[in-house]
Amino acid sequence: MPPPPPSRATPIGRTWRASDRPVRRACPAPLISRKAPIRPRHRAPRGAKITATTAPAPQVWPTLRAADTPALIRFLVEACGFEEVAVFADGDVVQHARLAWPECGGIMLGSVREADDAWPLQPGSCGSYVVCADPDAVFARAVAAGATVVRGPADACHGRECTLRDPEGNRWSFGTYRGEPR
Repeated sequence: MPPPPPSRATPIGRTWRASDRPVRRACPAPLISRKAPIRPRHRAPRGAKITATTAPAPQVWPTLRAADTPALIRFLVEACGFEEVAVFADGDVVQHARLAWPECGGIMLGSVREADDAWPLQPGSCGSYVVCADPDAVFARAVAAGATVVRGPADACHGRECTLRDPEGNRWSFGTYRGEPR
């Protein structure tokens, strides 16, 4: 009787012969060589507003400090489209503020504190990527309100985006890339 054909054990313990399955490449073809654009599988329709029933509560909150926090809040709300959720202030000194992004997520910010600050962030040291359906519209509003252009709206391999600096110097990228599905 001839010996059985060679076999291999898979990570889950089954055995299979090379002739049982088609040969697969170890790595897919590079993304650049693909003709069709890569699109995330789970995405809200363009222009759809994500609500609490369609998106989980934000779990990561970028934070920043500002020299003129009330002015920065006005800029982020009026020019960029954030929504003011809470502002705890004593005059012009903002102890804590929360701004929500309409498509999900948000930021926390406050005024610069004295040297004994437990969260000693410097104004202008934050950088954030904000997902939005229309980065061109955000760009136009922000520039009209005094934002500094770092990079104008352009198509990238993962979507459309732009980069700006707010009046405090923080960098903001607004773009359509929502990340890869998990």
